[in-house]
Amino acid sequence: MWFGVITLFPEMFSALECGITGRALKEKLVTVDCWNPREFTQNKHRNVDDRPYGGGPGMVMMAQPLQDALKAAKKAAAKRRPKVVHLSPQGRRFDQATAQDWLAMESVILLAGRYEGIDERLLELEIDEEWSIGDYVLSGGELAAMVMIDAVTRLIPGALGHEDSAEQDSLSTGLLEYPQYTRPESFQGLVVPEVLLSGNHLAIERWRLKQSLGRTWLKRPDLLGKKNLDKLETMLLAEFIEEQKNGH
Repeated sequence: MWFGVITLFPEMFSALECGITGRALKEKLVTVDCWNPREFTQNKHRNVDDRPYGGGPGMVMMAQPLQDALKAAKKAAAKRRPKVVHLSPQGRRFDQATAQDWLAMESVILLAGRYEGIDERLLELEIDEEWSIGDYVLSGGELAAMVMIDAVTRLIPGALGHEDSAEQDSLSTGLLEYPQYTRPESFQGLVVPEVLLSGNHLAIERWRLKQSLGRTWLKRPDLLGKKNLDKLETMLLAEFIEEQKNGH
């Protein structure tokens, strides 16, 4: 998977050298290349922003340095023909399904804006899609870009330590993940559910599915509205709800 990033702060992406993404970078499962628009300016002061027409607070990123940086990124992408994505609070909400779609594309260019925004003409000329990680405003698109890169990298075969890890993550099946426990068996009076110590893999699988359904019902009922439950899932969710009503 290849990511090109247009950013005024390429040094921020050194954070990706840690953990899972760091291992994936080292093993060349993912590549992240950055282009700084400041390197493509056409004035001696290397300005990448200017005051907005019509007045108003803040500064707006100019089209020319961004367009030239994008051209350089596209050239480096060679035959990949990646989509160009603008990271913006006005974009569609990035989610697990989007991460899966991007993995299938194999290459993406992410434009991380700053200041009050980007000259609209650049967006009209160069941007294929706009995406957001949430309904809030950040200082720039770099953090959003790293979130997206991390989410996609986890899905690359071989990026995680266990081949099933990504499939069992929260939201990968449209449900929240079941509770997890490790040693010791008892901690401050709270014990590991007996079924997890039983060695009965069918019973454990059934319990985990019920807990995933129940947690989603409790914490993110909106997700259940998007999922068509089969007969077993419907039964397990009903059991969970009944247990909740009985105080279990």
